[in-house]
Amino acid sequence: MAAGLPALMLLLFAGLTAVDAVTTRAGCLDAAREAALAASRGEPGSAAGSRYAPAGADITVTVAGDRVIVTVRAPVRSFGARLPRLSASGTAVAAVEPGAPGPHP
Repeated sequence: MAAGLPALMLLLFAGLTAVDAVTTRAGCLDAAREAALAASRGEPGSAAGSRYAPAGADITVTVAGDRVIVTVRAPVRSFGARLPRLSASGTAVAAVEPGAPGPHP
């Protein structure tokens, strides 16, 4: 029992970190999608993405011709001191809408 309990706790912490990583990635994808759509309509993409982004996220908006590319990267909270630090990211691409003002990063 004494040898199995630390291994069980490590598995529990790794499982909780994996669940948090999936949740953070979903938040990054949502934020990237919203930022790309807002920027393609001529609104500030970073401001729209920050409303949906997880805490501590970094939002990058790039305009390349008639496309807007948004990447959101956020740190994943680790449950346990010995687990490695992870980061999750999400990327979305949207076409610039015709007739809209130029895209805003």
